[in-house]
Amino acid sequence: MSELPPDPPRLRAILAHLDHQLAETETIGTYLRLQRAAVQAALASAEAPAARRPGRLPKGGAQVRSMGMAQANPRPQFIVQQRRTPRGPEPSIIHIADCSMIDGIPHTISEHDARVSLTDPTIEPCAFCRPDTELGIDVA
Repeated sequence: MSELPPDPPRLRAILAHLDHQLAETETIGTYLRLQRAAVQAALASAEAPAARRPGRLPKGGAQVRSMGMAQANPRPQFIVQQRRTPRGPEPSIIHIADCSMIDGIPHTISEHDARVSLTDPTIEPCAFCRPDTELGIDVA
């Protein structure tokens, strides 16, 4: 991503343009929302104090690791399924990666991206594997 201008009026104009683009196209909107969430997460990480950033060494020189989390990743992966029809795109569906109801080409997404996606009204959780329940989200 190129460098952003420092002044608020131009930043607001860019944000308004992005919001307009999000509203205009739902498929591109989903992608832009995921990218926006990734940028916000990167910004939060970049603004975090250096001692709390993962992979950094504290003053003592030893790297701090959580017990039991060094090798294994117990959290499930998530898949987004996009459906296209002759009438246009249908709502995308989020699945847990091992769901047997996935149709088409699976696109793996992170837990964070799945959580963000499930807050979008144009994206549905799979009724079979219930990723919203796995993530502790109440989708109405």
